[in-house]
Amino acid sequence: MSKINIIPVVLSGGTGSRLWPLSRMAYPKQFLNLCGPNTLLQDTLLRINDLCISQNIVICNEDHRFVVAEQLREINQLENSTIILEPFGKNTAPAIALACFSALKNKQPKEEESLLLVLAADHVITDPEQFLISINESVPYAINDKLITFGISPYKPETGYGYIKRGSQLSKNVYKVDDFVEKPDLADAQAYIHTGNYFWNSGIFLFKASIYLSELERLEPELFETCRKSMQDVSHDLDFIRPQKDIFSMCPSKSIDYAVMEHTDNSVMLTTSMKWSDVGSWTSLWETLNKDQNGNYIKGDVITQNTTNCFVQSELGLVATIGVEDLIVVNTADAVLVSSKNHVQDVKVIYEKLSTEGRVECINHKTIYRPWGFYTIIGIGNGFQIRRLTIKPGSSIDEQVHYHRAEHWIVVQGTAEVIKNDELIILKENHSTYISSGDVHIVRNSGESLLEIVEIQTGLSLTEDDNHPSFKKE
Repeated sequence: MSKINIIPVVLSGGTGSRLWPLSRMAYPKQFLNLCGPNTLLQDTLLRINDLCISQNIVICNEDHRFVVAEQLREINQLENSTIILEPFGKNTAPAIALACFSALKNKQPKEEESLLLVLAADHVITDPEQFLISINESVPYAINDKLITFGISPYKPETGYGYIKRGSQLSKNVYKVDDFVEKPDLADAQAYIHTGNYFWNSGIFLFKASIYLSELERLEPELFETCRKSMQDVSHDLDFIRPQKDIFSMCPSKSIDYAVMEHTDNSVMLTTSMKWSDVGSWTSLWETLNKDQNGNYIKGDVITQNTTNCFVQSELGLVATIGVEDLIVVNTADAVLVSSKNHVQDVKVIYEKLSTEGRVECINHKTIYRPWGFYTIIGIGNGFQIRRLTIKPGSSIDEQVHYHRAEHWIVVQGTAEVIKNDELIILKENHSTYISSGDVHIVRNSGESLLEIVEIQTGLSLTEDDNHPSFKKE
């Protein structure tokens, strides 16, 4: 393994709309355990444990900050991670620039410059050993100021990926870059495969921060300067770094390929046959998973009869399939998807319709995660909502006051310490309390087991915004 220090830069800003209804705006695919016990974000960091790494940089948006922090904590990666909160989604070139400025700021004066390994948080690599071999093969080129991109040897004419055309050969698996190609139609993809000169664009990069920034400054000076200024006076909040929002809002939105890789003379492609997927659709996810003798991937309470080559998952309730093939069936607590595998790219169209209509099914699941634990929406109607709160040991829901709703809490497991208008109330199992509109309240789990509370909300506003002073009654 290489001895030079490598800083992983994990881009975690995607929405994963093509994997709806599991992937949603508030909890996209990188935070899901689609391929095993760990989430895609966690696997992204765990698979590079054998590299010489002193810190990680994770870039996400404001809404995902606590999910990212919790998932890093679960794999003991939070303390050595820098989490940068992107004020706006501006594509990959600015996000990577923020990481570069952060890495250089933390570099000691006499310390050798680390290499940045740019990774997407939502990719699947099923042979991590080959992945590590490929990274180490590329290190000498990155040390010598090249910008490395990784091309995946294609095994089928895939229309969901971009392609990179190789140029002249530099060594066994390393080539100059001749061209970057957008996602092709089927005929062009078949032609690319036939030539043997095109490789899937993995979106994985390795380079020095200083080299990337120098090329960015030359090729995209406005983008470079905006990112530089937004990182000059960052604010620190718990485990998070916030660039200056007003400045970053003016940043152009461009991918690293458009901004730098297609125009620089320093780009190099390392080709690899590692098993890689961006799991950009239900069909690509089905391809990566272990299937039964009938070609089916089954998860949850599912019964099949004369069913072949299907993906069937149920999170709530029994799903039965009879006499079908090549289907995607996904059942969640509040939505069901049924699609042929040939039309899974159109799932994004459904997602966009839901978003346009303001449907919550594209935003949140019934279960929503918070730093203190999570809550599950049990029922909702006109003027009321019922939720089950699960609070982790030692955690608390900080001081709140609601202006348009009241809450009735019933403890079903554990012991709750409730402070209501400066009064301490201890609630054990089957005990309850009433929180009136305007009551200042805190709830804490000081025990060693989970605290579970059934919460009944009633009132004019049942949204999270009812904590904000702007909602205060006249």
